[in-house]
Amino acid sequence: MANLKTTYLGLELNSPLVVGASSLSSDPDKVKELEDAGAGAIVFKSLFEEQIQLEELELMSALEEYEERNAEMTRLFPSLKHAGPKEYLLRLKKAKSNLSIPLIASLNAMHDDTWIDWAKQIEETGVDALELNFFTTPRDFEMTGSDIIQKQIDTLKSVRSYVKIPIAVKLSSFYTNPLSVINRMDLEKINGFVLFNKMFQPDIDIEKEQLEQSIILSNSYDVRLAIRFAGLLYGNIHSDISSAGGIINGTDAIKTILAGASTFQVVSTLYQNGVGQIPIILSEIEKWMDSKGYKSIDEFKGKLSRKYMKDPFAYRRSQYVDIIMRSEEILKNKALI
Repeated sequence: MANLKTTYLGLELNSPLVVGASSLSSDPDKVKELEDAGAGAIVFKSLFEEQIQLEELELMSALEEYEERNAEMTRLFPSLKHAGPKEYLLRLKKAKSNLSIPLIASLNAMHDDTWIDWAKQIEETGVDALELNFFTTPRDFEMTGSDIIQKQIDTLKSVRSYVKIPIAVKLSSFYTNPLSVINRMDLEKINGFVLFNKMFQPDIDIEKEQLEQSIILSNSYDVRLAIRFAGLLYGNIHSDISSAGGIINGTDAIKTILAGASTFQVVSTLYQNGVGQIPIILSEIEKWMDSKGYKSIDEFKGKLSRKYMKDPFAYRRSQYVDIIMRSEEILKNKALI
């Protein structure tokens, strides 16, 4: 019988399936349902610096209101509508108390003092690990790509020096050379990389002539990016790899592990198919492992990474050239299926 246990960030997981940061993992009372379905770990919904700034603005406004109290005021005390990120910490702590599997917090900030302050407060909730979400939208024409990378590495160093729990870094694929960035970050004694962050882009309604926001869920084609970089990185960095984006079913999950991922994160497939998709994915992995004679995840993890592939051009541009040269043959075979 296949054993799905694995390790990630130095943590023992009952399965390689990790529920990624999303609204699905934001309710402390519902995360237990994800655990019962078979999740090996859960990433709690991200805390963004915008939330922190909002809380600070509300507090400043309330204090100013309080300072201007006078005899004709109808009420003396400031009115705070919600607790913002303070409430986030309470929810995080409650979620941790409801689970027996690892809970990973997620943080996205912009300034070093914010990263450090909130990373420390998050650690105090008792979570098992911290995922740093390094998504950056360039807004400054003067800032170069190397400036952004150096700032992220400096931030990582700072957080690592203050936080003792395991740290994973969630990155976008929009670097000139992601391998170089990952290699530099790997030297900072972190524990894992999540590859890759899904970027939601703005759209335009041409009738209303205005920007609009929409969410496009991942599909199985998207997993190929994670496969490529897991395959290139496995055996070349010290940190664990967690694949994200496009893992819809067991087949997608198996591909990422064969490439070199220790775990895989799911979100879109749960939105599409519900929490019941978790045991289905795990069952598909177990059946495949049994059919191949694999007893554990480690027996096939990284088997198809560049490290073990005999083809010296595996995962390189030559794949693209080969596909172009054989395009007619490939399309013909597809038509016959």
